[in-house]
Amino acid sequence: MVRAYSQEHIYKHPWERVTAASWRKFADPENKRTLSHILEVDTLNHKLEPSTGKLYTTRALTIHAPGPWFVRKLIGQDICHCVESTIVDAKTRSMQLATRNISLQKFIEVEEKIRYEPHPENLAGWTICRQETSIRIKPLSALASMAEKIEQKCVEKFQQNSAKGREVMERMCTYLEAESRGMSV
Repeated sequence: MVRAYSQEHIYKHPWERVTAASWRKFADPENKRTLSHILEVDTLNHKLEPSTGKLYTTRALTIHAPGPWFVRKLIGQDICHCVESTIVDAKTRSMQLATRNISLQKFIEVEEKIRYEPHPENLAGWTICRQETSIRIKPLSALASMAEKIEQKCVEKFQQNSAKGREVMERMCTYLEAESRGMSV
């Protein structure tokens, strides 16, 4: 059984500001309280491809294990390691992030895809964010009703964390806007 959901959010900020906020959201000390489920972020590699102008980046994220407390007790682990792959195409003004867990795969598979692009109704001023997430609890597939309940709890937790992420992105965009005007927030 797989639980999947998608969300859209419109940032009333230009694409360049939103993508800059995305890169900086984990580094800002004020955001660490809001994004307390993110324990560590390390850049593993980055490459700028001169012929296309695309930036490829891979980061390792260490997070509190997803899902309800009883799932963490069942699997005996409170942290989860994930890999985030990002492609930024400045020419087409597109930023794509794909994150998946690399630990706890015997128990749960989570994949999140996020895409930032200029909003079609306001190309210069707004950015649309499309997020798709899928969650699959593996060992409980024989116990479908139990797996469904756990997957639903995981979806709820991921949606709460997504809301926190949007809050942080809005705060970072406001900060970057003030910074570009030479003002302090």
